[in-house]
Amino acid sequence: MLNRLIFNALYTWSQSDKRKPLILRGARQVGKTTMVNEFAANYDQFLSLNLEKKADRDLFEQNNSINELIAAIHFHKNRTVNPDGKTLIFIDEIQYCPQAATMLRYFYEERNDIHVIAAGSLLETLINRQISFPVGRVEYQWMYPLSFYEYLMANKQARALEILEEKPCPNFAHTKLLKLFFEYTLVGGMPEAVTAYLPEKDILSVNKVYEAILTAYMDDVEKYAPNRTMVNIIRHAIAYAPLAAGSRIKFVGFGQSNYKSREVGEALRLLEKAMLIQLVYPTVATTPPASGDYKKSPKLQFLDTGMMNFAAGLQQHYFNLEELNTLYKGQVSENIVGQELLANHINFNQKLKFWVREKKQSNAEVDFIVLFDKYLVPIEIKSGK
Repeated sequence: MLNRLIFNALYTWSQSDKRKPLILRGARQVGKTTMVNEFAANYDQFLSLNLEKKADRDLFEQNNSINELIAAIHFHKNRTVNPDGKTLIFIDEIQYCPQAATMLRYFYEERNDIHVIAAGSLLETLINRQISFPVGRVEYQWMYPLSFYEYLMANKQARALEILEEKPCPNFAHTKLLKLFFEYTLVGGMPEAVTAYLPEKDILSVNKVYEAILTAYMDDVEKYAPNRTMVNIIRHAIAYAPLAAGSRIKFVGFGQSNYKSREVGEALRLLEKAMLIQLVYPTVATTPPASGDYKKSPKLQFLDTGMMNFAAGLQQHYFNLEELNTLYKGQVSENIVGQELLANHINFNQKLKFWVREKKQSNAEVDFIVLFDKYLVPIEIKSGK
C-alpha cells in the first residue's frame, strides 16, 4: 500500500454533508482503482462494479429507478442492503455506459446516503464526446503520479519528510535530499514502478513496468482515435512525446514526421485529454488571470518523468551525472518540476503556463508561472550551486 495525499481529500469528501458523487480523473495506471479499493476500508459495505463487464453494465441499462438500481446492485453482488451502515459504490470504467453517468444525478438528489465514486481509464477522451456527467450533480478529483513527498513516504524516509517541511532547508540535509530527489526523478511516480523499484532499488524492474504501460497506451489508441487515419499519427505522437518533453514544440512535422499541423494538433489534444501529456501555453501577462496565448508554440509536459526517461533511453546516463541539468539539455529538470506542480493540485484541473516576451530585439522566457493570492509568481528552473 502506498500512502497518497489524495487519501485525505477522499476522507474529507466522505465526511461532507454536501457530498456529491465523485468522479476520479487521471491517466491510466496512476492508481485510481487501487486507491478506491484501499479507501473502502473506511466503509461498512463496499460494492465494486466494472462496467467493462456486461453483467455489471446491464444493471444500469434496465431503466430502473434509483432505489431499484441500488437493490439490483446489492442482489448482483450477493449482498444485503444495510440501512444503518455506510456504503460505498465504486463504478469503474464508467465510460462504457452513458446510462451510468446519467444515474449519478439521482444518487445525489434522492440517495445521498450512498457514497459513490466513479472512474475510467479512457474517461478523459470520451467526456463530452460519448459521455457527459450531470452538471452540478457531481464533483471531481484529479489524480497524478506520486509527488516527491509521496515518494519519500513510500521510501519510508520519515526524517526527510520532516526536513522537507523546513524552510530554508538545513545545510546538513541538502545533499541527502538532492540524492533522494535525483532517485525520484530517475524512477518517476507511477505507483507500479515505485513499488517495483524500492525493495531492491533495481531499475531493470522499473523498465518492465514502463514498457508494459507504454504498450497499453499504444493498444488504447484504437479506442480513442476518431478514425483509422489518426491511429498512426497518435501512435507516433505517443512515441515521440517523451523526447519532446520540457521543450517548445511545433505541430507541423512533429517528431520529424510529414504530418500536418492540424493532424498533429488533433492527436496531441487527444493525448492531453487522456492526461498522458499537457500542452503548456505561454502568456505575456504579468498580473492575473494571465490567459494563455494559443497562437504561440506550446511546451510539452509529459505525464511522468520516469516513463519519459525509459522511453527516451536516458536511464543508463543517470548514474554518471551529478546534475540533472546536464542531462538532455535540462528538459528532465523542467518536466519533473511541472510534474510536481500538477501533483500538488488535485482539487482542480491545473493548467500549467509559462511566460514569454518575444520581440525583435528582446526575447525572454520564464519556465513556469503560478497564481498565488493576487500575484503571478515566476518559477525559473536552475541547477548547480
